[in-house]
Amino acid sequence: MVKKSIEQKAAEELRYIAASGAANAVELETFVTDPNQGIRSVAAMNLDADAEILDRFANDKFWGVRMEVVRNANVSQATLRRLLEPDTRKRGVVHHAAREKMEARGVAFGVDGMPEDAV
Repeated sequence: MVKKSIEQKAAEELRYIAASGAANAVELETFVTDPNQGIRSVAAMNLDADAEILDRFANDKFWGVRMEVVRNANVSQATLRRLLEPDTRKRGVVHHAAREKMEARGVAFGVDGMPEDAV
């Protein structure tokens, strides 16, 4: 693996700062596709992220980013439902965290591990 140059490290540090300091979804937009998973996670943690941008971060291939989406207070119920895994063999930490948050919001789950009101 090629080591990052001093300039690359400095640019990455600036992106971390920008991701954590972004004040709205427009400013967070650029981080949805950032090549650095850690920066995407920081952006998903941002308390100024709205439900719509969090829904976009929920598409991330890395579970760490999706976990930060679940942990964000602004995540919508629809996004949490989308993060649930119907196949019990594929359930992981994201499914369980989304379920826990939904249960805290008053959603009842059936024996199949999915919301009872799901069609």
